[in-house]
Amino acid sequence: MREQLLAAEKVQAIDWRDGALHLLDQRVLPFEEIWHVCHSAAAVAEAIRLMVVRGAPAIGISAAYGVVLGARARVAEGDGWRAALEADFQLLADSRPTAVNLFWALDRMRERLVRIKEGDDPLALLEAEARGIHQSDREANLTMAQIGVDLIRKHQGSQQNLLTHCNAGALATGGFGTALGVIRAAYLEGLVERVYVDETRPWLQGSRLTAWELAGEGVPVSLNVDSAAAHLMKTRGITWVIVGADRIAANGDVANKIGTYQLAVNAMHHGVRFMVVAPSSTIDMALESGDDIPIEERDASELLELNGQRVAAGVDALNPVFDVTPADLIDFIVTEKGVVERPDAAKMTRLMCRKRLH
Repeated sequence: MREQLLAAEKVQAIDWRDGALHLLDQRVLPFEEIWHVCHSAAAVAEAIRLMVVRGAPAIGISAAYGVVLGARARVAEGDGWRAALEADFQLLADSRPTAVNLFWALDRMRERLVRIKEGDDPLALLEAEARGIHQSDREANLTMAQIGVDLIRKHQGSQQNLLTHCNAGALATGGFGTALGVIRAAYLEGLVERVYVDETRPWLQGSRLTAWELAGEGVPVSLNVDSAAAHLMKTRGITWVIVGADRIAANGDVANKIGTYQLAVNAMHHGVRFMVVAPSSTIDMALESGDDIPIEERDASELLELNGQRVAAGVDALNPVFDVTPADLIDFIVTEKGVVERPDAAKMTRLMCRKRLH
């Protein structure tokens, strides 16, 4: 399976080369492929905030490289560069609040910074750490893909119809994707008849990104409005909903793109299995439940305007961009450390004590 996935790789969203971070601008896909080049920590933070790069693992990887860029500038300033670098850490941490991978990656970089000794090359060591975070996510994607396929085959081996929400593919990670990694692998194994993709309002990540990724690999894909999901579960033989995550609490509650919670409720009603696929870096054991997860709210203009044209008058708008799916609506959480079936606090604790598979 690993070799099949490697051979099928077509999309890359993050590229560290020539001493700069190159990000495929996801705001203009699929009609334009523009690479946004970041030479500073501030530029990386702005790219995260403006959603040039998005997806929890991709945000974390980008932030790690942002620390490298910040360190380069601070070291050039001379003495006191370590203290000055804290401003860059804070700038990156403030870029978006919900995806815990961002803070996990910054903690990794800070821990590496602390271990740098007199005489070491700090820039080389920080760059190696960022590259390691990037490669680790890629390997986690491959492992999760295999685990997810095994679950699909075990519970229903024939060709089946899958539904996904938002984009948890190569564009959102350092590799092949979390949810889409599983879907890609299932298609390569001959287990997929069709993938149904929610458009994912208001940024249309499903329409612009997920459908584009899957169609580019020849996967049979149909796009639907978000509110059609329950109807499709009832009439189109959906067997699995497979999504990613931006943060998972210690009890197994999952924060993901707005609309995921209602998908889980509908899946429970229709007997459709619900799978969350995310690396262990997405699990925040410091938060007892999903009630503690900060939910980002973006500007109301994203709902009130279309291409700069006002489409609603005389009203305000609520624009939460994530929601929390309770653990008791989730059948499986798939990570590179293994699977949690019907998650709860005890099972999540046991998972996090395991070593990484493979």
